[in-house]
Amino acid sequence: MDKRIIDNHGIKDIDALNIAIIIPCYNEELTIKEVIKGFKKVAPSASIYVIDNNSSDKTADIAFSQGAIVIREPMQGKGYAVRRAFNEIEADIYVMVDGDATYSPDALHKLLLPVLNKDADMVVATRLEECADSSFRKFHRFGNRLITGIINLLFNAGLTDVLSGYRVFSRKFVKAIPLISKGFEVETELTLHAVDGDFLIKEIPVPYSTRPSGSSSKLNTWKDGFIILFTIISIFKDYRPLLFFSLLSLLFLIAGLLIGIPVLLEFKKTHYITKVPSAILASALEILSFQMIGVGFILDTMARIRRGQLEIWKKSERRPFVT
Repeated sequence: MDKRIIDNHGIKDIDALNIAIIIPCYNEELTIKEVIKGFKKVAPSASIYVIDNNSSDKTADIAFSQGAIVIREPMQGKGYAVRRAFNEIEADIYVMVDGDATYSPDALHKLLLPVLNKDADMVVATRLEECADSSFRKFHRFGNRLITGIINLLFNAGLTDVLSGYRVFSRKFVKAIPLISKGFEVETELTLHAVDGDFLIKEIPVPYSTRPSGSSSKLNTWKDGFIILFTIISIFKDYRPLLFFSLLSLLFLIAGLLIGIPVLLEFKKTHYITKVPSAILASALEILSFQMIGVGFILDTMARIRRGQLEIWKKSERRPFVT
């Protein structure tokens, strides 16, 4: 593959760029050697960082012996590991990949080019097109499509795989986003920040393999699934507050009307209210409905200010790649 790229500053070579390959790991001693060797082969000049997340096996030792830079993150959870990497590592291009040998290093150049050519701030290696059925645990494919569908609906996106652990990021994106995720919901948070911040996203299908024999996934289908859904709701509230609180307002309004209409009909007929608790509850719900709208407008103004500040920061980060 031709490694040359063309950007606003002329023709450059991928190998001349400062590329950081970040591998968050927890007990991946069976696969980490293969992953490091694979990326060294396709990107010999890149710096490889293994973020050891309290592994109890020989993951860190094997990574170090293979020439990787090992950073230990004591806070348990993939989100903590990714946050530590983004905070401490300086690079022009960031690559995030799982250490379980399910993603192909050979796809790296294909994923890098859109970021290098300024056509994307985040490139996602989508897995659903080029994978075997055995590559996903039971319900994982369904759960992925459900979560992707919710994000597409709420944020008007057109994504296909929001849970992929193989991604390439521009420096501008990495340094702009405030990660707060603790665990496997970090991929969802990265996607939502990209969608809301109007960063350019590109999806590229790549082969996805099954884990080697003896290696097991750390993902808990139900627990992590609920955490991911909660993350979507939380970020939806933070980044689309007017719509979020308008929906809440509508729910309170409808509930108040359903409870209050019988009270009003009784008063119209008898000029007396016997359902005093219902009247009080209906009034409280209607008041809450109007308060939710007020909260939505206030937070929406703050969200607009934050987006404006992000745009100013984006302009200040427009700089040539460091060679």
